[in-house]
Amino acid sequence: MHTDEKDPTPPRLSTARSRELGEELRRIRHRVKMSSAATAEALGWSLGKLSKLEAGSRGASPVEIGTLTGLLGADKPTRDRVLAIATEPDTGNFLRPHDRVPDSLVALSLHEQAARTITAYEPLTVPALAQTGDYTHALTGDHALVRARIARQTLLLRTGGPDTVLYVHESALRTVVGGPAPMRDQMLHLTLMCGWPRVRPRLVPASAGFHAALGRPATLLTFTPPTRPLAYVEIDTVTVFQDAPDAVTLYEAKMRRLDSLALSPAQSRDVFARWADTYDRETD
Repeated sequence: MHTDEKDPTPPRLSTARSRELGEELRRIRHRVKMSSAATAEALGWSLGKLSKLEAGSRGASPVEIGTLTGLLGADKPTRDRVLAIATEPDTGNFLRPHDRVPDSLVALSLHEQAARTITAYEPLTVPALAQTGDYTHALTGDHALVRARIARQTLLLRTGGPDTVLYVHESALRTVVGGPAPMRDQMLHLTLMCGWPRVRPRLVPASAGFHAALGRPATLLTFTPPTRPLAYVEIDTVTVFQDAPDAVTLYEAKMRRLDSLALSPAQSRDVFARWADTYDRETD
């Protein structure tokens, strides 16, 4: 048995897909409460090999992935999902299906929690990381999804979390979601968020006119080098992740444009507060 901690395979630069695969495997192992040392010993692997695989810095053959997930007692849907990730081409672009919202996707939670910065933009709704529970429920009609989104926000927006910029288009302030009361509370929440550490909601005013950057939503995450930035876009049934350099360059340009169009945090706070007053009067 080769259970020493050395792995002769040099670490490779991880990708978003390889890190997702590693995290899936780590979560399976943790669910059955099996230590990494015991797992490596049972497989005849070095501990370093397993550690690199879970960190996304080395690969493994489909046979090795199947053996590992079988040892850990993963059910068939889990084995199939993990094997699909392990065998898909690492092109810098991949899709992950979701039911209605992507909050529980491993690829999303893993990378958001590891991010150094998060920059998000929504043209028609308040960005997910800034939504109140009532606003989210009015959008989705699902209390379980509300709980998942609030848990995601709590984990990310704590002190010491990633530096987060959330661009909110003025159209989202004018579009009534759930009625005046939820909108008042949502505007108040945005106003308060302007004073939070490491979080900056910024308003893109309607007076900015139309620019190509304003047409579609997007989120860009950056990490401590050498990990490459990662962009993603949520559509109705899937989330598209991209860490290919050419794609990331386009998203970086989009975020620079948004930065040039958006109001300052202080100006944004004043606008959010005025809209809170407007919706408060409508609740009377």
